[in-house]
Amino acid sequence: MSFWTLLLIALGVSADAFAVALGRGLHIRRLTARDTLAIGLSFGLFQGLMPVLGWLVGTRLQAYTEIDHWVAFGLLVAIGGKMLHDAFSDDDDEDGDEDHVGLRELLVLSVATSIDALAVGIGFAFLDVAIVPAAVTIGVVTAVVSLVGVRLGHRAGARFRGPAEIAGGVILILIGVKILGDHLGLW
Repeated sequence: MSFWTLLLIALGVSADAFAVALGRGLHIRRLTARDTLAIGLSFGLFQGLMPVLGWLVGTRLQAYTEIDHWVAFGLLVAIGGKMLHDAFSDDDDEDGDEDHVGLRELLVLSVATSIDALAVGIGFAFLDVAIVPAAVTIGVVTAVVSLVGVRLGHRAGARFRGPAEIAGGVILILIGVKILGDHLGLW
């Protein structure tokens, strides 16, 4: 897998972390450097660890290599579709303004925004992707995107949340289609 494809995947799976960071930045009254770093680094750490866990599961399933491209396609389209659905739904579970982000909330949000990275890790196992550089790339990209998101949210509000989820969903679906198309010899 090329670096550019991996970078696009990292951007795609980090879109939900960006959207959540944007929302948290919007709702924290006095955003400190501590809160900004806690959100960015926690999201990046979990997004970096989840592909490794997914890859470990996927390596156990590699006996089914005749369906590997279908698994990768299905996972990426499902994740991308869910992101698109979330972008167009009106659910907003953020209540009121707070002084800071709590540890419990931070852990819950970190896990919730990294589930898609777990599924991507399963796909990586089927595609024989080197997991360490992939996981590091996803983690670093997510940390940076989340740091930017929380600061933008604090300054600009929620208007970027939907477009970020739409872009991430479309990117993941297109990568899934590319993987399937490459395997079937369509391009």
